[in-house]
Amino acid sequence: MALDIGSSLIKMIEIDHSGNAPKIVHFGCAHLLPEAIVEGEIMDRGLVIDGIRECVQQSGIATDRVVSAVSGRAVIVKKIVMDRMAAEDAQEAIFWEAEQHVPFDIDDVCLDFQILRDDVGANQMEVLLVAAKKDMVNMHASLIRDAGLEPVIVDVDSFAVQNCYEAAKARSDGRRGREDERGQEDPVVGLINIGSDVTNINIIQGDRPHFTRDISVGATQFIEALQKNMTVDYEEARRIISGQVGEHDQVKIREIVRRASGDLSLGIERSMSFLKAAGDADEIGEIVLSGGGAHIPFLKDILAEKHGIKISVHNPLDGIEWDDGVFGEYGDDLDGLAPLLTVGIGLALRKAGK
Repeated sequence: MALDIGSSLIKMIEIDHSGNAPKIVHFGCAHLLPEAIVEGEIMDRGLVIDGIRECVQQSGIATDRVVSAVSGRAVIVKKIVMDRMAAEDAQEAIFWEAEQHVPFDIDDVCLDFQILRDDVGANQMEVLLVAAKKDMVNMHASLIRDAGLEPVIVDVDSFAVQNCYEAAKARSDGRRGREDERGQEDPVVGLINIGSDVTNINIIQGDRPHFTRDISVGATQFIEALQKNMTVDYEEARRIISGQVGEHDQVKIREIVRRASGDLSLGIERSMSFLKAAGDADEIGEIVLSGGGAHIPFLKDILAEKHGIKISVHNPLDGIEWDDGVFGEYGDDLDGLAPLLTVGIGLALRKAGK
């Protein structure tokens, strides 16, 4: 069972893998007050714990074993090159390598790695290094335990998004009867998950991440810009950001969104520059948006014009089945709900041993 703790929403999803297609059998969602989690930092544990318990009660999930994920400044993801060796030997060597690449005391972090390419020449291999501060991971795990659940896996938001995207693409390719594309290079895709306070950027090619980073920009920044420039309250600004523009001045909203998108656009630009400088790819072929900020009015077109890249909104429900009524009151607007489920579905799609 997947537990996605966001700054404004907590989502719980359970997927049954026994059929021909993955099937959502339980779902729960709880809103958090703005002061509960600020910029990824938990400010009120009680509110978050109550939100998790509300999700459990709402969803009817019986299991207490959950997969969850973290993100933010306390998580470092970096692609490195190191001497070629077997995975079991790399398990020990990675600590020495990490000291050169992680800006934290190595004793204060949880480390993991994945060999991306076992031969890049000169008897070296390419490795994806992941480090997260122990106090952040322990706090996340203890929060889940205090809510009466047992965290069995703590993943990273960016990788959950990638897992969801890759699974949806595989299902889509399977339905189309994908033609043989051997010899063709996979396109470079930018997966951008816009949360309330943090945006995850993951540039991938095939199943390999090229560049991953989190930036402190999210839907909250756009909500505050609307409140300031349109004299609307928080709830009305939140509705506008979710795509419910109503009778408000669309020209004015577009201009506010354009100005507020500056930091997000800069994050995309820097990611593209890093990609070119590293020699991994000359350009990104497509950007795929997900998260609560995916439906910010005009944002998709603004970013497409700014960067000259095709931009789409990810639908994690594509090719997935679900029981009637599983989404409850949220089932009336699945198009609006779907991008918010990307991390949760990516976590729930994990299978034992993966």
